[in-house]
Amino acid sequence: MHNKTLKDSFDELFQYQAERPAIRKAGVEALVRLLPVAQRDTGQSGVIGRFLLGLYNGPAHPFDLTELRRLDAGLFDDCIAVLRLDNSPEQEVHTYFPDGDEIWQDLRRVWA
Repeated sequence: MHNKTLKDSFDELFQYQAERPAIRKAGVEALVRLLPVAQRDTGQSGVIGRFLLGLYNGPAHPFDLTELRRLDAGLFDDCIAVLRLDNSPEQEVHTYFPDGDEIWQDLRRVWA
């Protein structure tokens, strides 16, 4: 069994902080690609819409992770990038968009 030292923990934290700008950039770009998919009317749109609602308010909109299997590779990768972005959220997902509250209310009407 590996016992992590305090130095190991700090090294991991510093590494994560160094990677954070790239994680944020990739996550925001993925979020911008995913939203229009969620606003369409396809099977993948429903998965993306429910995924975004789950990030917005998980207790109100639980999301079954096995639904991600229904996505093509590019959309799946975008979801993972958004999850990495939201792992240490600087802001809520809907706030990356002007009128994000209204947009997410529309998603709720369609996909909740």
